[in-house]
Amino acid sequence: MGFFDRFKSRKDKPTKGEVAPDAPRDDKVSPPAAEQLPEKEFSEKASVEKAPAKKAPAKKATADSGPEDKPSEEGSSKDDAYQDDAYVGATAPEDIEAEDAPGEKPKKSWFGRLKDGLGKSAQKITTSLADAIGKPKLDASDLDDIEDALIMADLGVAAAGRLTAGLKKRPFPDGVTADTLAEALAEEVTEILAPVAKPIVINPALKPHVVLMVGVNGSGKTTTTGKLAEQWQAEGKTVMLAAADTFRAAAVEQLKVWGERTGTTVISGEAGSDAAAVAYQAYETAIEQGADVLIVDTAGRLQAKAELMDELAKICRVLAKKDERAPHDRIIVLDGTVGQNASSQVSAFTETADLSGMIITKLDGSARGGVVVALAEAFKLPIHAVGVGEGKDDLRAFDAEDFGRALAGLGPKS
Repeated sequence: MGFFDRFKSRKDKPTKGEVAPDAPRDDKVSPPAAEQLPEKEFSEKASVEKAPAKKAPAKKATADSGPEDKPSEEGSSKDDAYQDDAYVGATAPEDIEAEDAPGEKPKKSWFGRLKDGLGKSAQKITTSLADAIGKPKLDASDLDDIEDALIMADLGVAAAGRLTAGLKKRPFPDGVTADTLAEALAEEVTEILAPVAKPIVINPALKPHVVLMVGVNGSGKTTTTGKLAEQWQAEGKTVMLAAADTFRAAAVEQLKVWGERTGTTVISGEAGSDAAAVAYQAYETAIEQGADVLIVDTAGRLQAKAELMDELAKICRVLAKKDERAPHDRIIVLDGTVGQNASSQVSAFTETADLSGMIITKLDGSARGGVVVALAEAFKLPIHAVGVGEGKDDLRAFDAEDFGRALAGLGPKS
């Protein structure tokens, strides 16, 4: 079983009332609305990029085939189309990974890259611990300083309060040292994160298991979609991709690059076409071809834009016409550099798409890595993976203990 094997069988919550019409771009499409299920007309509009014959990739595929899209108000300035931070590979050795080209500087282990990525957050936190070192126990002033530092590191008020309450109860029989205090903090963080550190389970009985990818502009959805396809294909699963980001031509082209790289069929529509129609046709095709997984890549949208959130709700309803449980996973991809703004994104997308899990990217070099803890405490949603860079292996299945230790500035558990 791969890192991303989780299934959550449930029925969609019924949508209350009618939704607003689609974005103006849907006016360009001649077929009726997707919810009327005109299968014949869906077939006429959708483009099926057949999976090429499988062959070893001759060169590294990069996601730089399209123009830069505008970052969202909540998002990062990095372009979704150029982000390459979403590979989910095998667990790396602890110190040095061995896939570097001759003459290149050896690459750090996964934990080393995670620790580097969380370095700014860890520094904020560990600096606050200094005054407590050497004391027989933590006093009220120490706890206040630690709580303030945790909040400043974007762990949020609720998580910071829970962590300091846990530290207050901790005995320090040999007095407070830098190591014992950091270890205690790492354990408290791990306790919050462990219940939500869950992989995606692909249900082989569904054929296909439908995974809907959502989020704001620039969070890395399209590249994450491609990397998930690459991982699942490597595990022997048959994967299909639906290019339901009909706003941005670069997203469709980027997904086709991933299709060529991984031998994955890509279903797309005309520019500006009905995203729900594309998703529905892709689902039909995946059923006909017996695919194991269908990943639906959607357009980046600000949660405040009602018409775009309505479109997302429509995609969910249309997919549920085939299986009332579909989409079987509804995953939000979050940019880890936005800090507490991630919470408002999760709230809005949960209301619209009933989220089942999160993937958090771009934690490398961010001083806001603590938001992962805040999200876990606030929403209790599964965290499937975190990304710490743009390399092919810089996103992995989420490990609560590794994250807790890296955030506390510690090394891997021996």
